[in-house]
This record gives sequence, structure tokens and C-alpha cells, in this order.
Amino acid sequence: MLGENKLTLWVMTGLLAVTTVFFNVYIFLMGVWNSKQKKQKAPCDIIIMALSVADVAHQLVCYFWMTMDEMDSKCLIGQKPYAVMLVLIFSFKFTIMWDTSFLTFYYSTKLVSTPNHCYTQIQAAILRHVTLVIFIIPVCGLGTCMPMLAVFRAENDTITDEDCGILLPDAHSAKIYQVIYLLLTDVLPGLLMMKCCISISVHLAIHLQHMKASTNGSHAPKLGSQMRVIQMALSLVAVFILFLVVDLYVHYQIAVYHNNDIALAFLFTSLYTTAAAVVLIYGKKTLWKALIHEFNTSLDAYPCLSCLKVPEQKAKPAKVKN
Repeated sequence: MLGENKLTLWVMTGLLAVTTVFFNVYIFLMGVWNSKQKKQKAPCDIIIMALSVADVAHQLVCYFWMTMDEMDSKCLIGQKPYAVMLVLIFSFKFTIMWDTSFLTFYYSTKLVSTPNHCYTQIQAAILRHVTLVIFIIPVCGLGTCMPMLAVFRAENDTITDEDCGILLPDAHSAKIYQVIYLLLTDVLPGLLMMKCCISISVHLAIHLQHMKASTNGSHAPKLGSQMRVIQMALSLVAVFILFLVVDLYVHYQIAVYHNNDIALAFLFTSLYTTAAAVVLIYGKKTLWKALIHEFNTSLDAYPCLSCLKVPEQKAKPAKVKN
């Protein structure tokens, strides 16, 4: 039964891997194409492209580990290669979480103006060095995860089922390290995203209040394109919070009960990267319109599937005749 569950998780993760790679490669290629067209990359495009690369790298290494673990049931290859792959997976996860929080931070700085001059200067300094920050995040992720090879033990003694090179906390120092890792990888970026989410929500509430209080309808304050960015940022935070709850629970099961739920953690991470990529594509209007156009074009070759076409433009409201 346990072997069947592992096989099911492997198949489901494989299906999500296809969607994750497809959407994130699409985001990256469109980002490269747009940067060539504009001759200049916007900070948000740099962050999104870095996030898409981290998503694809994480998914490929993760699924390769699951495939090897499924095929090499007796762990004939040895523990070390599996353990190194796990360290890379956790490192890429660190990068994904912080790139996502950095993107939310960027949008909050663009949408919300703060009266604190010192805080504004810090924001401006960070945004001036976006490329450097994007480079530092994966370096910090790798540095944070490298101690796993020393403080964790790679042994097959989980209660439920065995995996090759599984990293489990045994000593007191290893459990302390796992708490620190979860704080750095999940909790801190989550707090940053929650702070940005609250700031954006307050900004939206104030703006809607001004729109309601405005007496001049022709010059009422409008959100315009900001609304799409706001929806994207809030959706990213919502998806992240759902993933955070599941991820913390899975790591709690591994650390406390030594249940072998790491494949389940990889499945939910794949689901998160797919959902986040779809949210990013929808938030970037140019990406969304191009994707819909390509989807509709591909259906032109199959007339029987024309009912699946997605409208590329909003229907104009019909005029009421007197």
C-alpha cells in the first residue's frame, strides 16, 4: 500500500512537473523577448524571470530525485548523491520563497506610498540593486542548506516507508537547525509577504473610499491597471499561505514522528509553483493575452474543439435602445 502511495505521488508530481515547466519556461521566454523589444528590463521582469528559473530548476531536480528513488528501491547507487540532490531541492525552495516575497515587496513599493523617509530610502536602495539581490538569494539558500549534510543523518529508518538519502533530524542540534531553516525559508518570507499584503489591502481600501466619496464622476480617482497588479499580489500571498500551512505540517511530521512524508511535500511544492506561475501570467496582461492567443490558435487546427476557445477581448456592453 505504501509503495502504491509513493507511486501515486510520483505520477501526480510528474503531471504537475509538466505544467510547472511549461508555464515557467513560457514566462522566462516571454520575459527575454519583451526585454529585447524594450531594450531595458524592468525590476519586476528581472525578479519574475529569476523566479521562473528557480521553479524549473527545483522541479527538475525534485522529480529526478523522486524518479531515482522509485527506480532504485534498494538504494544501490549510494546515499550521498541522493542527499546532495535533497540539499539542492531545499536550496531551490529557499530561492523560490524569497524571490516570491521580494516580488510582492516590489509591487507594494510601487502601489503604496509611505510617509517614512528612512523606510522609503531603504526601499529605493534595494530596488536599485535588484540584480544583486536576485544573485544573493540563491547563494544564501545554498549556504543555508549546506549544513544539512553535516547535522542531518542519511538513513532509512522512517516509520512508514524508506527513501534513499532521506535527511532526518536526529540529534538535538539537528532539530534546532531544522527549526532555523523553516524560519528562514518559510516563516520570514511569509511575514514579509503578509506585511506587503496588509499594506496593499489598506491602499486598496483607501482608494476605494476616495472613489466612493468623490462627487465629480468625470474626475473620480480610478485604479485602472493597478487593480490587476493588486489582484496578482494578493493572490500570490493567498497561495503562499496555503502552501505554508501544509509545508510546516509535513516538516513537523518528519521531524517529530519520522513519518516519510517528503514526497508529499514535493507534490505540494509542485502544486504551489504551478499555481504561482498561473497567477503571475494572469497578473502580467501581456503574458495573459499572448497565452490566450496561442491557445486559441492551436485550437484552430481542431475545429471540433472550437468550443474551448477563450475570448481574447471582453465583450462590450450592449447599448440600450430607447
